[in-house]
Amino acid sequence: MGRKRTYICIDLKSFYASVECRERNLDPMKTNLVVADLERTDRTICLAVSPAMKALGVPGRCRVFEIPSGISYITAPPRMQLYIDYSAKIYAVYLKYIAKEDLHVYSIDEIFMDVTDYLTLYEMTAKELCLRMMEDVLETTGIPAAAGIGSNLYLAKIAMDITGKHAPDRIGVLDEDSYRRQLWDHRPLTDFWRIGSGIANQLKRIGITTMREIAQADERKLYRMFGIDAELLIDHAWGRESVTMEDIKAYRPRYTSLSSGQVLSHDYRFQDGRMIVREMADALCLELTEKDQITESITLHVGYSYRLGHKPAHGTISLRTATDSSRRIMDASSDLYEQIVDPHLSIRRITLTFNRVTDRKYQQYDLFYNPHDLEKEHRMQKTVLEIKDRFGKNALFRGMDLQEGATALERNRQIGGHKSGA
Repeated sequence: MGRKRTYICIDLKSFYASVECRERNLDPMKTNLVVADLERTDRTICLAVSPAMKALGVPGRCRVFEIPSGISYITAPPRMQLYIDYSAKIYAVYLKYIAKEDLHVYSIDEIFMDVTDYLTLYEMTAKELCLRMMEDVLETTGIPAAAGIGSNLYLAKIAMDITGKHAPDRIGVLDEDSYRRQLWDHRPLTDFWRIGSGIANQLKRIGITTMREIAQADERKLYRMFGIDAELLIDHAWGRESVTMEDIKAYRPRYTSLSSGQVLSHDYRFQDGRMIVREMADALCLELTEKDQITESITLHVGYSYRLGHKPAHGTISLRTATDSSRRIMDASSDLYEQIVDPHLSIRRITLTFNRVTDRKYQQYDLFYNPHDLEKEHRMQKTVLEIKDRFGKNALFRGMDLQEGATALERNRQIGGHKSGA
């Protein structure tokens, strides 16, 4: 039996909104501020609202028009590069205390750490060390945080999500026994990590609404409902988690995927939507080339205009051989688009995914494509990347990117689909 571990999970409170408050020398715990791009519409989703607004009952990911009219607030447009810079500064604070081998960055504002071997070193309890790091982050950047301490990674996350955010010092502490005492009857189930509304509704249909009821349920019925995922659900119901920090650091997937998605600013016609798909395929191909990777198949998901209420189009197409060729992949993406999308309906959302992505060293050729032509195209794509890296993403682009309705040039000025602020 291995040594008992101690984990900490730290989450920066309303991170984007807190950064914008800090930039204005305002206290995010007392200032009503919303991060949203009002140039879109009032239906745009808020990227974040300040802790002060959450205290008034405003949810963090609401749409602008859903904010109660009686609440006055400051609106800040997204500045994604600024948030990345702040996140890097905060990561540097953690590195003052914990080696990178014991840190796992879960998202731009959330991190897991295994502090087992540091408690003796610093002669501190886990809570004392956690408080020290949170105070250092606050002093260095002005960003408040909440945290969870647990005997496994899952419990650290739950301690933060459910108990820590409401504790006076914003730190929750759980082990398997206290988890069962405090949270076995907690509702709703969607407060728990990895239980979304879909899973919660399925469980509700068989009379299960708490973690206690999951733990005491007939496991055969859960496996019939959720397949292998039932194993994780049952473990979490008991407060168990077998994955360690060492497992996370050692994990190497055989295949990965690349994905790009966008919500269009207005309804697009069929032919214009096809152009957007080709732009997205071209951009993802350059990402493949940059990473020296290739893909075996493409999946396309297209949502129609909100007002139509039609089920989205969805499909996958296999490539003859794995490749990073823009020409081949753009043509295949166009073919898939024409196969699955209704030409009489307007388009509003597009997601393109490259599946079974692997290293280019495994590339094979077939009789239908000249390997010399493919190598020539690969070198050309490398050159395009070098130019973009040196002079900016819009230094070189295709003619289609200048057509009416094209989005590539604007998206190149964004980070994660939002304004970079640069």
